[in-house]
Amino acid sequence: MDRDLLTHLPVIVAVARRGGFALAAAELGMSPSAVSHAVRLVEERIGQPLFARTTRSVSLTEAGKTLVETAAPALQDIAERMDRIRAIKGRPSGLLRLNVPNIAIPLAVTPVVAAMAERYPDVTVELLTDQGLIDIVGEGFDAGIRLGEMIAQDMVTVRLTPPFRAVIVASPAYVGRHGRPRSVADLANHNCIGYRLVRSGALYRWDLTEDGKDVVVETKGNVIVTDSLAAIDLALAGVGLTYVFEPLVRAELAAGRLVQILPQTAIEEPGLFLYFPRRASMAPKLRAFIDTAQEIGRASLRTPDRVA
Repeated sequence: MDRDLLTHLPVIVAVARRGGFALAAAELGMSPSAVSHAVRLVEERIGQPLFARTTRSVSLTEAGKTLVETAAPALQDIAERMDRIRAIKGRPSGLLRLNVPNIAIPLAVTPVVAAMAERYPDVTVELLTDQGLIDIVGEGFDAGIRLGEMIAQDMVTVRLTPPFRAVIVASPAYVGRHGRPRSVADLANHNCIGYRLVRSGALYRWDLTEDGKDVVVETKGNVIVTDSLAAIDLALAGVGLTYVFEPLVRAELAAGRLVQILPQTAIEEPGLFLYFPRRASMAPKLRAFIDTAQEIGRASLRTPDRVA
C-alpha cells in the first residue's frame, strides 16, 4: 500500500469538487503550490494524468473520474466514522457543510446555528447559499435545505418550518402612485420585480391561484434580481410588486411598510426541509443539527417527518 498516495487522496477529491486548485487550497488550508505538488505526486505514482488543465479550467480525465468516484465515498465514510468515534468521548465535532437557499437563513437556519454555537462549540457549520438543485453528495455537502416539493423521494427529510404562503407585496408609496391590481390579469399593467433562476437562466413565473385554479403568471418589469431579499428591499423602496414567502415580510406587513396585493391569489408552499442521504443521518454533527432544529421548531411542526 502506497501511504503517500493515500495521504494525498483528499487533495484530489477537493480539487475535483471545487473545480480548481486555488479553491481546493482555500478549502484545505493549503497553498496552491502544495495542492499542485500533491496532485503531481499522485499522477506520477499512478502513471496517468488525473486532471486536464487549461488556463481557465480544470476537469477530470477518465482516470481521474474513476479515482474520485472510488475515493470520495470512502473518504466521506472514514470522516463520518471518525466523527462518531470522537463523539463517544465527548461532544459532536467536525465541519458540517450545508447547501441552502438564501431565504432559509432567516427562516430556519439562524436560530439553529446560534443554539449550536453554544451547545456544540466543536462543530463548525459552513453554509453555502445556492438557489438551484445540486447533488449534495457529489459536491461534498452533509445535507441541504429546500422546499419540500423540490426534494428527491430517496432522501431523508426533516421539517424545519411550517407551511407558509407565497404572497405579492408592494409598498404603500407604490400603491399610492400606481393603484392596486384588481385581478391576476391586471398584473400585466404593473412593474413586477423579476427573479432570475441562476442555474437555468430562466425568469421565475409566479404561482398563484384564481377562482380555485392554479395559474402560472409571466410578469414584466424593469428590475430583475437573483435574491429574494434584494427583491424585498426594492419593494420597500417603492420600485414595484414582488412575489415572496410571507414569513420573510411578516414584520414589514405588520408595520405597514408593505401591503399585500391580491391576497386571495396566494398559494401555500409546503415549507422548508433539511434533507440528506439515509446513511448520513447517523453522523453526530448532523444529528446535533437535527436535534437542535427539532427542539427549536417543535411547537410549529404540523406534519410528521420522513426520518427513519
